[in-house]
Amino acid sequence: MNDDGSYRVACLDVWPETVQQVVADVAPAGFEVVFAGSYEAPEQHALVAGADFVMAGWAAVPAAAIVAAPHLKLIQKWGVGFDRIDLETARARAVPVAIVSGVNAPAVAEHAIALMLAVYRRLPLVDAAARRGVWLKSRMRAEAHMLKGKTIGILGLGRIGRAVAQRLAGFEAELLCHDIVPPPLAVLERLTVRHVSFEQLLVASDVLSVHVPLDAGTRGLIGREALLRMKPGAVLVNTARGGVVDEAALAEAVAEGRLYGAGLDVFATEPLPADAPLLAEERTVVTPHTAGVVFDIVEPMARHAFDNMLRILQGRPLDPDDVVIG
Repeated sequence: MNDDGSYRVACLDVWPETVQQVVADVAPAGFEVVFAGSYEAPEQHALVAGADFVMAGWAAVPAAAIVAAPHLKLIQKWGVGFDRIDLETARARAVPVAIVSGVNAPAVAEHAIALMLAVYRRLPLVDAAARRGVWLKSRMRAEAHMLKGKTIGILGLGRIGRAVAQRLAGFEAELLCHDIVPPPLAVLERLTVRHVSFEQLLVASDVLSVHVPLDAGTRGLIGREALLRMKPGAVLVNTARGGVVDEAALAEAVAEGRLYGAGLDVFATEPLPADAPLLAEERTVVTPHTAGVVFDIVEPMARHAFDNMLRILQGRPLDPDDVVIG
C-alpha cells in the first residue's frame, strides 16, 4: 500500500501507451497502476517490491519477484496460462494466484481457425509470391485444401476449445475432441462434438488443434510417438503452450511430408530462435504468441482482473474458474 492509502498494482508486461491508458482508466478508485518499461529482472523486481498486486501476461513471475514483494495480496494472470508463475513459492508464501478465465477465449479461437486456414490455403506462400508478381493459382489447385468435409480434432475442450468448436460449426466439418475430464453430454451435443480417446483423436484428425494447459501431464504430450500416430497429411495447430509439442519432431514430420503442415502461435522458447527448424519449413505458419492479443479484450480483461483484486480486499471469494491458488 502506498503512503496515501492507495493500492499499488504492478503490471509486469511492456505494453503500448494506448493499452496502458485503457487499463489505467478502468482501475478502481484507490488503485495506482504502474507499468513495466522492460522485462529486465532488476526493473521487474523493483516494480514488484512495493506492490499489493501483480498483473502479468507474458512476463514471468519467478520466486525472486514473489519474495521481493512482502505485501503481495494476489498474483493476477493477464490471460489463462500460468506456467511462467512460480506456484510453489506463491503457495509457500500464501499468495493467491488467479487467471482471467474465458475473456480471451473468442480471440484465441479465432486465431486457431485462422491458422488452420492459413496452413491449408498456403496464405504466407501465396501472399509473398503475389507481392513479387508470381501468380501461384495453378499450383494451388494441387496443394490447397478446405476445412469443409475434414475431421477436426480439439485437444482440450475447456473454454477455448469450446469456442473453437462453436466457431467451426459453419465450416461443415466433423468435430472430435479429447479431454482428460470428458465434457458433459449436453455440452458435446450443443457443440456437435464427439468425445474420443487420445489415440482415436490422433488417428482420425485431419486437423488437430491443441488447447490444453502446460503442466507435468501435458509437457511433451505431442511428442515423436504421437506425431507418428497422427493421420498422414494432417495439420497440427498449437495456440496453447509450446512445451506441449516436441518442436524438433514436428519440424521433422513436416519436412518428411508425414504432416501437411503446422500453424503455431506458441513455442518452447520465445521469441523463437532464428535458426529454429520450424522456420525453415515452407508449410509452417508461425505467429508470435498473439492469439489472445487483440485490443478488443483489453478493457474486459482489465475489469475482470481488477474485480479479482477487489474481491481479495473485500474478503469475497474468487470465481472458482479463476482460482489457481486460493
